[in-house]
Amino acid sequence: MIIFRKGSEIKKYLADKRESGFQVGFIPTMGALHDGHISLVRQAKAQQKLTVCSIFLNPTQFNNPSDLVNYPRSNDADIELLLAADCDVLFLPDTAEVYPDGFDKVRSYDFGYLETILEGAMRPGHFRGVGQVVGRLLEIIQPGDLYMGQKDYQQCKIIAELLNIMSVSPDESFNASNVNLHICPTVREPDGLAMSSRNRRLTESQRKIAGCLYQCLVSIQAKKDIARFETVKKECIELLADKGITAEYIALADAHDLRLLDNYDTEVPMVTLIAAKIGEIRLIDNMFM
Repeated sequence: MIIFRKGSEIKKYLADKRESGFQVGFIPTMGALHDGHISLVRQAKAQQKLTVCSIFLNPTQFNNPSDLVNYPRSNDADIELLLAADCDVLFLPDTAEVYPDGFDKVRSYDFGYLETILEGAMRPGHFRGVGQVVGRLLEIIQPGDLYMGQKDYQQCKIIAELLNIMSVSPDESFNASNVNLHICPTVREPDGLAMSSRNRRLTESQRKIAGCLYQCLVSIQAKKDIARFETVKKECIELLADKGITAEYIALADAHDLRLLDNYDTEVPMVTLIAAKIGEIRLIDNMFM
């Protein structure tokens, strides 16, 4: 695995590889890697891509400063995981490399409705930061394929919209219309808990109850033909509260555009999304219905 820290150097290297016929698959991460991230590397490798992973803890997407401070950092262990997964290239930039002219000089994107609901409502400015950093990384890496995990489903839809925006008004050297977005299945622990870097911050007692989020999703899916969504949602909120977990939202949406639904609608593909706090640790998950 080759490690680059400079955008200009990895950009030239990948341009030469594309000239030689390689197709580039890209996995952007913030580090603290786990099997969920590695599954994306494996997917890209299985599709015969020159597999590029980035590790960059992006400050502009943290609306809570303490969340940024407490976010797990484990670059040495991350590199070992990527080596074991046979990742081809790692991009490991610092903040000045990603934002050479400062945060305010980076292009921002308007995601409309998508950034006003759920995570967008709970974390104002979060998706603006996500758009900024992924836009910058796409300009540098210029992949043909982009791999992201379903666990962050709303973020996946944001990135799909980002690719649309960047296709309409492309950078002089990069047109995002050539990028294929792959939303890969969530990787779970044996009790159903979605793998997440934040899971590392859970205490032993918190970890024992964290699987309740998955139980709620399964219940919502199982009852779609026998109950109203609001009834099942109320049951889930009460279940979580009984375990000491605070539900921030439990929502049902059209999986295509995240239009929020009041009740199950079998005429459209549906997704249930959940966010909850266990102590100070905030976890999210989702499931297709």
